[in-house]
Amino acid sequence: MAEPWLHIVGIGEDGMDGLLPATRAVVEAAEVIVGGDRHHKLSEAVTAERVAWPSPFDALIDLLMSFKGRRVVVLATGDPLWFSVGARIGRAIDPSEITYHPQVSAFQLASARMGWSVADVETLTVHGRPVEQMIAFIQPQARLLILTTGAETPAKIAAFLTERGFGKSRMTVLAAMGGQDEARFDGVAESWAHEVPAFNTLAVECVAAPDAALLPRVPGLADELFEHDGTMTKQEVRSVTLSKLMPMRGALLWDIGTGCGSVAVEWMRGARYARAVGIEPRADRRAMAAANALALGVPKLELIDGYVPEALEGLEAPDAVFIGGGLSREVFEAAWAALRPLGRLVCNAVTLESEAVLLDLHKEFGGELVKISVARAEPVGRLTGWRPLMPVTQWSLIKR
Repeated sequence: MAEPWLHIVGIGEDGMDGLLPATRAVVEAAEVIVGGDRHHKLSEAVTAERVAWPSPFDALIDLLMSFKGRRVVVLATGDPLWFSVGARIGRAIDPSEITYHPQVSAFQLASARMGWSVADVETLTVHGRPVEQMIAFIQPQARLLILTTGAETPAKIAAFLTERGFGKSRMTVLAAMGGQDEARFDGVAESWAHEVPAFNTLAVECVAAPDAALLPRVPGLADELFEHDGTMTKQEVRSVTLSKLMPMRGALLWDIGTGCGSVAVEWMRGARYARAVGIEPRADRRAMAAANALALGVPKLELIDGYVPEALEGLEAPDAVFIGGGLSREVFEAAWAALRPLGRLVCNAVTLESEAVLLDLHKEFGGELVKISVARAEPVGRLTGWRPLMPVTQWSLIKR
């Protein structure tokens, strides 16, 4: 087993004084210290070669490996493995070569300042990531702790809350926690006007108005929440479809014939870090899907212009596949061949021609075949009657 040569040290606003004696000794003995300007200032008394974060940041691993054989320390803020650089390094370098030295995290400090239990809050980061991804976590009575990406981020989040009927939500920005310059800014979303330091942590206590938008993480968002042209997987069928696709943490979905993206969007909302690629040849529908992804808090939805199976070439193997449009045996065979073991595949058909394809595939591959019929109560003159939607034939199976 390789000996650790790389030390990743969490450091707080109290600098070297806040480190455990053993950790402080590691930093003081370093030959090379890698970190941001703030980290170098917090440890400026230590004599070592100073190296800034590389640009682009993806060059970090090559930079670190170039120092192998020397005593190398990477300085990070708080806990290096909680939404921090330590996790990225640990995925690229054998963990047996790394020693981690965690410090109290911003989330723990913020929880202490707010009097909240960390176990009862959602911990998020939008640092260097699209701010819109926090939208998926706006829920009545939810408590959010968010690592922000700059001084303007709290105002953006305040706008998201207000637009969705959560304008009374209480917001607190905490900056320089644990240091001499610690600062706190309190307010509510609908009237937020504070100028805050760029490096901060935001605490949000969501308060819903009676007309607030309710956007659950479980599948089945109302159809009117999506921009669409009428061709979409409707709410009730979408709920059943997602239950068969089974969103899981970090899993990847191929949404073939994505249309307005309703299935892909709900897949990504359904599990932390779930990913999706939507394949859609029509530019207008890709635009709708992109708008829906942004509005509903999953801005990382990837959209591809093309037809299957050609458009699937070079894509990462999926954990689930949904075929909502363009169904054929050729499309199924390409998706099935790429699907990972234990992957889930769901096909929905509304035409007799597509249903015939599903019947043949079901005979050959097995799986579960169901007919989904939905009727919604609508006005019939002065009275009310049932208006049926087009029935959907759904075929689902698991690759074992």
